[in-house]
Amino acid sequence: MKKISSTIIGILIILLFNTPIQAAAPTDQLRRSLDGIIEVLREQGLDSEVRREKIRVLFRERFDFRVMSRRVLARNWKEATPEIQDRFVALFTDLLEATYIGRIEEYSDERVDFVKERIKEKRAIIDTLIVTRSVEIPINYKLTLTGDLWLVYDVVIEEVSLVRSFRSSYSTIVKKEGFEGLLAKMENKVEELNSSDGKKKK
Repeated sequence: MKKISSTIIGILIILLFNTPIQAAAPTDQLRRSLDGIIEVLREQGLDSEVRREKIRVLFRERFDFRVMSRRVLARNWKEATPEIQDRFVALFTDLLEATYIGRIEEYSDERVDFVKERIKEKRAIIDTLIVTRSVEIPINYKLTLTGDLWLVYDVVIEEVSLVRSFRSSYSTIVKKEGFEGLLAKMENKVEELNSSDGKKKK
């Protein structure tokens, strides 16, 4: 599985509010969510657990983890029972949060430029660049329209899709160990990440 820098993903999740351009509906909605995250990060004297819970709520409001999960499992999604599907969505959500919310707190004013926004019916792609002092990193966000909400279902960093990366890894595990084997590995990873994060706070 190709590794995507967790630092980069942490940055990209929170930075879209920085570019002063006239945006269409998908960008407007995403920006409002990210503005909310920035406000939380700037709150003085906020308990770390309270801060993370506020970020977690905003994170879940803007990402469609069920669509992401369905795309990650691909053909295996239809083979899974509704119970396994629900367990996978819950664990996949927890895994992404455990991996990346801590990185969000490391935000240090990198700039994001919007390059293009493409909308086709109920799908949209927003092309951006994260601009640091030494490098420009292309980031593409894929969104789907659910009701009145544009929700992120994939992030592509330097032409590497988050969904495809997980799909490649997870399909191999399902083939060798079945769904229970995959879910067990995901549970262990979430526990490991949460445990590691707890140690860092001490």
